Amino acid sequence: MLMSCLTLDSPPNNNFFQALPSCVYMICILHFQNEYMKEDFFIKIETWHKPDMGTQENVHCLDPNVWKTVEVVHIDIADRSQVEPADYKADEDPSIFQSIKTKRGPLGPNWKKELANSEDCPRMCAYKLVTIKFRWWGLQNKVENFIQKQEKRIFTNFHRQLFCWIDKWIGLTMEDIRRMEDETQKELEAIRKKGPVRGTTAADN
Repeated sequence: MLMSCLTLDSPPNNNFFQALPSCVYMICILHFQNEYMKEDFFIKIETWHKPDMGTQENVHCLDPNVWKTVEVVHIDIADRSQVEPADYKADEDPSIFQSIKTKRGPLGPNWKKELANSEDCPRMCAYKLVTIKFRWWGLQNKVENFIQKQEKRIFTNFHRQLFCWIDKWIGLTMEDIRRMEDETQKELEAIRKKGPVRGTTAADN
């Protein structure tokens, strides 16, 4: 497995990744870095939230020459074929879920067309720009491609969960959200220091 290879090749206690978040209204930037590799490794995720159906191009205003190199990947949260078999959970499937509080869902195969034709129904698209740098001779392309694949997997699963968990978050105030963020940060820090490593794992490939 790729990450096992990295663990063997890097010094002990240097597999920790630091996340540096930055959020302002409608845009979020998450920057991951590693103390051991320093400037030779980073993952940057820039997210713009737009009230549209995902039809805009280059919302991050990249240089035209850079934009030409970008691979655009469309994620449909209701499309089960985009979900890894090991990740599938029936209670997190927007194609069969219906919200008790809002009556939204389930999302059928033509849900995007139906939403586009409904002028009074709110919509939001998350445009995510993932930039990866991994400068390590012999591993660069393999690692960068691996991370890109896993990021798509994480985004797909997260936004499917977000839709199916709507009854848990609908109606929350900003004060509620900030309080939950603080509580979650403390819980994660405690887990990182004392508990076993948890989170998304990748299959051997």
